[in-house]
Amino acid sequence: MPTDTTRESGRATGRVVAELERLILTGELLPGQPIRQVLMAERLGVSRLPIREALRHLTAAGLVAHEPNVGYTVARLQQSDFDQIYLMRAALEREVLLSLPAFPADALTEITRAAQQVVTAAEAGDVLAMRLHNQHFHFLMFERSPLNLVVAEIRRLWTLAMPYHAAYLYDPAARARVVAEHDLMIEALTRHDNERLVELMNEHRRGGETSTGMMLRTTHDAAGPAADSAVSEE
Repeated sequence: MPTDTTRESGRATGRVVAELERLILTGELLPGQPIRQVLMAERLGVSRLPIREALRHLTAAGLVAHEPNVGYTVARLQQSDFDQIYLMRAALEREVLLSLPAFPADALTEITRAAQQVVTAAEAGDVLAMRLHNQHFHFLMFERSPLNLVVAEIRRLWTLAMPYHAAYLYDPAARARVVAEHDLMIEALTRHDNERLVELMNEHRRGGETSTGMMLRTTHDAAGPAADSAVSEE
């Protein structure tokens, strides 16, 4: 039986995992940036133990990289990694969208409200809020699928690529396309036309894939020196 101390340690690690994921997804921690365990423990008000456990968890998930005798850094995608992420997303998202049941009225209302949050962020030019609301919009669809394990893997893939998505949304024309494509998706959901939904998602994904590849190259150039400055925290 787990002790109270073990349970508390597990909860602390979970909180650290969630916070580190947030820092990576929002760009506060950039690809290639060292993660200093001592500084992070001070920032989050915990000991180094849950920091270390959380970093191991995130390394296994692919969000963090570990180099012996150097330490932990935010993972940087290589082009081949990026290509594989979108290959898997295309295959898995197709199956999830085809498996969706008809959306009841309350679910359509909820996803329409989420789409409006994307519109508000787009009109304000708030790229971070738009990225987060965009992900929420899509997972309101995905999570109604009975393929829960597949949806969990899709979430992991989105999380891996999320730090690189900002470049696409800095373009006002791209923001307008995202909003328009969301409206078409809601129409397809309303008709329960899952085949059309797959077509729309494929087109939606292609815009982000192209620009994210550009962001990937730019981030590699900019973040390289930060990664080289890591010091050992083994």
